[in-house]
Amino acid sequence: MGEQNEIAIQMKEISKIFDKTVANDNISLDIRRGEILALLGENGSGKTTLVNMLSGIYYPDHGEIFVNGKKATIRSPRDAFDLGIGMVHQHFKLIDVFTAAENIILGLPGGITIDRKALYAQIRDIAAKYGFDLTPEKKIYNMSVSEKQTVEIVKVLYRGADILILDEPTAVLTPQETNKLFAVLRRMKEDNKAVVIITHKLNEVLEVSDRVHILRKGRYVGTVDTKQTSTQELTEKMVGRSVSLAIERPIVQNRKLIIDASHLTCVNGEGLTTLDGVDVQLYGGEILGVAGIAGSGQKELCEALAGLQPLKAGSILFHDEDAQGKPQVENIAGQPPIEMIKRGISMSFVPEDRLGMGLVASMNMTDNVMLRSYYRNKGPFVDRNTPRKLAENLIDRLDIVTPGVNAPVRLLSGGNVQKVLLGREISSQPQVLIAAYPVRGLDINSSYTIYSLLNEEKKKGVAVLYVGEDLDVLLEISDRIMVLCGGKVSGVVDAATATKEQIGLMMMHVGGMEDAVKEASAND
Repeated sequence: MGEQNEIAIQMKEISKIFDKTVANDNISLDIRRGEILALLGENGSGKTTLVNMLSGIYYPDHGEIFVNGKKATIRSPRDAFDLGIGMVHQHFKLIDVFTAAENIILGLPGGITIDRKALYAQIRDIAAKYGFDLTPEKKIYNMSVSEKQTVEIVKVLYRGADILILDEPTAVLTPQETNKLFAVLRRMKEDNKAVVIITHKLNEVLEVSDRVHILRKGRYVGTVDTKQTSTQELTEKMVGRSVSLAIERPIVQNRKLIIDASHLTCVNGEGLTTLDGVDVQLYGGEILGVAGIAGSGQKELCEALAGLQPLKAGSILFHDEDAQGKPQVENIAGQPPIEMIKRGISMSFVPEDRLGMGLVASMNMTDNVMLRSYYRNKGPFVDRNTPRKLAENLIDRLDIVTPGVNAPVRLLSGGNVQKVLLGREISSQPQVLIAAYPVRGLDINSSYTIYSLLNEEKKKGVAVLYVGEDLDVLLEISDRIMVLCGGKVSGVVDAATATKEQIGLMMMHVGGMEDAVKEASAND
């Protein structure tokens, strides 16, 4: 083994138990310098717990950790930094009102005064060395998600880390931002740093990593060289059985128009138009996919339809039938969700922010399920039996990994949180289901469970709006795809005949499909 592949960290027989849940069970593996290592496993397989013991957040119940060949005791993040280990968490730990530079030095020893000129120079040197685009004096609240991530990475580099661990680093990045991040990671690898990424995206594992450690249900199941593996092999090792990677697209013959929205326009608190004259039709028995670069109006569209976003202009016509089967149409624009429920309109919304908007982190699964039906309770007594039975049913049906229905949902992994949220919303038997990035951050097995759930709803005649970032998946699961660009509709295409390249052009171009194709032809 050459110098470029010397072992930086060795973990021997590591175990960690929370109450009755065995998060890590006797795991032994190594991390090497001069390589990018991917840590792969389903949601709840123990990946984050394992690296949290390297970063000093947890302490192992059993086993030993060796750093640079010496036995190490890591009881705090400061211990980890002293050993050259830096972790970039999925949820950033930055202070919004501080600048990038202030966040980078926060907590470090030193006097009250700061030599800002020297500090900025040091930060710019690190940024230049690895190819970051970073402005030291910029406030965090003015930054994009990728800029905030850059601050987190530079923060650990500034503190001397030469072993970097990134937890789901691409979960909220656009494809372009992901490519930039991978270029940075490759430069770190060339600089003989040890880089570990936790990710569920198998195509990214194959693209950027050198080796892959695979965990399953808290146990280490093996290591593969990336050059000698495939998506199918990684999936089978991760799940423990053969998994079909085909997404069904059932055709429902009698599609009924349920939502006909016209000229939807939204303006944010700063006076900027976030949704600009958008028309959208949702049909029962159809999945309408929504594609677009992050921040193109997806969030505002979903919230406007669900009654959570004020409209400056536009109408949302809800088509239904009365008790005698006669068609009736109602404009629900501007109506809050509780008013829609009172009028018998059943709409479910799975928001992008699962624990912020969808679930209450400190409440258990039964109580979170009960939030959906709480308003139906008559009198002083609350029915807890029905939500409890539903929660138990969801655990069985969706294979949710949890200590039980009484455990707070904040203890669940991201994928299991998403299953709870989607399961709760579907169980309300909606006429319209709006799902924003429902598989973001999920492993492949959980993702395919959710694709199957969406198709089941479609077969029942539900109108499904699916906002996604993986164009391959959107093309497979959708019937039609609406492309948003800068708050406007760039075009609506038939998913069965459209290509990823065409949609990519439309994401960058407001003129629609014809103009985008002409532009592509001219460039050729």
